[in-house]
Amino acid sequence: MTTKRYLPPSALYSFFEGLPETVSRKVIGRSVNDLPISLLTLGKGKVKILMWSQMHGNESTTTRALLDFIPWFVDTPQKHLQEAFTLCVILQLNPDGAQAYTRLNANGIDLNRDAVDLTQPESKVLHDLYTLEKPDYCLNLHGQRTLFAAGKMGETASISFLAPSADEARTVTAPRKKAMQLIVELKNGLQDALPNQIGRYDDAFNPNCVGDKFTQLGTPTVLFEAGHVPNDYQRETTRRHLFKSFGLLLETLLEDNFDHPTEAYYAIPENAKDFVDLIITGVTVTEDGNSYAEQELAIHYKEELRDDAIVFLPEMKFFGVKLPLKAHKKIILPEELKNISLQFKKDNLLENLDFVSLCSIKA
Repeated sequence: MTTKRYLPPSALYSFFEGLPETVSRKVIGRSVNDLPISLLTLGKGKVKILMWSQMHGNESTTTRALLDFIPWFVDTPQKHLQEAFTLCVILQLNPDGAQAYTRLNANGIDLNRDAVDLTQPESKVLHDLYTLEKPDYCLNLHGQRTLFAAGKMGETASISFLAPSADEARTVTAPRKKAMQLIVELKNGLQDALPNQIGRYDDAFNPNCVGDKFTQLGTPTVLFEAGHVPNDYQRETTRRHLFKSFGLLLETLLEDNFDHPTEAYYAIPENAKDFVDLIITGVTVTEDGNSYAEQELAIHYKEELRDDAIVFLPEMKFFGVKLPLKAHKKIILPEELKNISLQFKKDNLLENLDFVSLCSIKA
């Protein structure tokens, strides 16, 4: 099983071949570049759950968690779940984006902003499947960047959830309330393993987003955002927590006892963009001909596909005497680099090889 962030469509073929006969696989559409979009159907229960992952092609963590979850679900000990639920799963809604490791599809369109106009073949596939299956619940599976904190200046948001809004007023409709209550159960079940690391995503209404549209149509929809665990840029730890969360959600639905007040949902801290990947202290920075000594330099890692692997390239973001930011890692500049002055330009990749070496991470 793959342990890397890059998950091209070809990586799923051996997984498909190893599925038992109890799992139905059907090609339900084609991408812009004519790659197949497959639907897996497993279980035989009355409660139908539609799950889709990688509508953003560079968000593979939830897909990899599904590669763990599906064999677990169809195994004998989970017979009670198989008899209660039917799962309709699209592992990669955007196979072209997965192939290129891009958020967008091959036409440069964000599929999660195409729920109304349905201009893209992949969007139509999901819409048609939703219309055909009439699911009782939807799970919209995504990934988020390392910059999010669970609450203002909180811990890193390792997993975030959202019960999407159904209107501009963010009304707590009956379907949305049910999604909120499920999220509270997920948060309670995960908080021991991820203390203060579970966030709540922004719930501003956007009718072009798929989760908002399905909530508007009356289906409880839970959005998952796979985030960062410190020192885990391949997101294998996040993957394990997501696997647990999928099972927890089914057990919660089976027990049908999750009547939490909406206040418990809103008590989950909202995501804040307070993190950078790295802060280096003691740097001399030059900008527009001016030199600034003893600065903090903030670095983000830009993810780039090279030779069928994701590399993490250090990109300059901010500098200052004391940055109002948190960092996943902090480094004090070694004395041998004190005589180097870095030319700063926001969003540029670091070019000084000594600094690049200093910023390298194990990936």
